Amino acid sequence: MKTMKALIANEIDSIAVEEVSIASPKVGELRIKMKATGICHSDLSVINGVLPLPLPCVLGHEGAGIVEELGEGVTQFEIGDHVVLSFVPSCGECNDCHHQRPQFCTSGSTSYGKMIDGTSRVFRGDEEINVMQFLGCMAEYAVVPAISAVRINKDIPLDKAALVGCAVMTGVGAAINTAKITPGSTVAVFGCGGIGLSIIQGARLAGADKIIAIDLADNKLDMAKSFGATETINGGSENAVEKIHALTGGGCDFAFEAVGIPALMEQTYEAVRRGGTAVVVGVGKMTENMNLNALGLSLSGKTLKGSFYGDANPAVDFPKLLSLYQNGKLNLDDMVSTTYSIDEAPKAFEDMVNNVNARGVIVYD
Repeated sequence: MKTMKALIANEIDSIAVEEVSIASPKVGELRIKMKATGICHSDLSVINGVLPLPLPCVLGHEGAGIVEELGEGVTQFEIGDHVVLSFVPSCGECNDCHHQRPQFCTSGSTSYGKMIDGTSRVFRGDEEINVMQFLGCMAEYAVVPAISAVRINKDIPLDKAALVGCAVMTGVGAAINTAKITPGSTVAVFGCGGIGLSIIQGARLAGADKIIAIDLADNKLDMAKSFGATETINGGSENAVEKIHALTGGGCDFAFEAVGIPALMEQTYEAVRRGGTAVVVGVGKMTENMNLNALGLSLSGKTLKGSFYGDANPAVDFPKLLSLYQNGKLNLDDMVSTTYSIDEAPKAFEDMVNNVNARGVIVYD
């Protein structure tokens, strides 16, 4: 066992940095010395109960680090490898993996909060502690399935690489993989957090002509401009749908919801032209629904799609995104607004709620 600090959600709306123990990896697993963990809204959704994970739970699902120990049977990694973690293990054997849908891999579908084999690696005394998405990487160490790790070049800064594990993959992937934005298109993005800013970057990479960013916070709209938005709308003071229709001559080609609020999902659908595509990326509450007009659904010819993890194939897409970063085409440097120590993790969540950062990142020694 190794002692480490970790951020734990003990009850709804109750988090604490605590010392816990982490075991050695078992068959098919790795122990990672974490170097960076992104602060994601999905972690907050575990804290406030929107994502109903079993508690207590080590938070963290967006991270990068260095392989420290190999479990039995692991041959595809070596100690010292730098890796980005995927919050969806990709087994390569299930029906979804065989049909090129690894983001829906079912390898861990029966081990909610545990490792794939249904057991824990993190302990508080004799108490087993759950982990978020097989990772629980908001900690100094993480034991993860080897199929949740992607090796990367060692010259890539790990605080930037960590973002590819969730926000950047989810956002850029939604634009390029899910929506398949075409050059010259008009695009609207509702919500300019880490995922929304990544959608904007994906739209820019895809060659969109007009990229309209919508948010309630003016500082987030300023960030959106720096990442490629050509127009901004403050949804608190303007009617976003009417403004989008005015700017695009009847509706945009593609629109994205990156917050998880049903009313915004409806606006996203309304914002696109007839025959356009609306993509819901934000994670809403299980108890909520969005409303669509039954007549307009067919007559508009619009496409409504959900996007999970940017329709990612992590083993292929992570290196591609990091190559774009190294070639100056994907801006990860400015995505990292503020870095925190693990002890400062609660403050990092306060800053996220207050819209301080594009992305806050915990860094470790």
